[in-house]
Amino acid sequence: MKEKTIIHRLFAVAVAMIVVSCSSDEAQAQLPNNSTMAQKMFITIDGRTETATLVDNSATQALVEKLQEAPVTVTLTSSGGFEIWGALGFSLPTSNEQITAQPGDVILYSGSNICLFYGSNSWSYTRLGKIDGLSENELRSFLKAGGSNISVTLSLSNPTSISHISTDKNTAKAYTLQGTPSQAARKGIVLQNGKKLLR
Repeated sequence: MKEKTIIHRLFAVAVAMIVVSCSSDEAQAQLPNNSTMAQKMFITIDGRTETATLVDNSATQALVEKLQEAPVTVTLTSSGGFEIWGALGFSLPTSNEQITAQPGDVILYSGSNICLFYGSNSWSYTRLGKIDGLSENELRSFLKAGGSNISVTLSLSNPTSISHISTDKNTAKAYTLQGTPSQAARKGIVLQNGKKLLR
């Protein structure tokens, strides 16, 4: 009788360990949707760039691969008083779940649309990440809340703010054909501003 009791207790302990192990596996399986990547994505609108921290899931991994090839520019439009959204021009893997999106959330909708939130909404979405460090008012300004045909560029590197380079022709240096700086009084052919000049 004691042997049966011991066997039953051992069996119960083994079952409990299996249940705990399975629960742990399920928790690990869900973790990638909620854990963050080290990867930052840059979002540029009307010359202003902000960063977003991406979560770690199959959608963001595919998005990062796409952005490693080249930045992606999309046209987004305000909708519902809580987001700007529009087509990415390509599809990403989905892991949809019922989410209450908050201001700053970057969301994938229907596998091929990106939503940038300045308000809140509950729907079945795939989370991509969150815009870093902006208040709701700052998000509304940055995302052009209420606007339409908003050009948004997604990239993995911060775009330069230099838009035009000019030189002062009066102070541009001149060089000889051998590549050495030319003296001001030197006669002959010199290179200045990318052109050959005869002095």
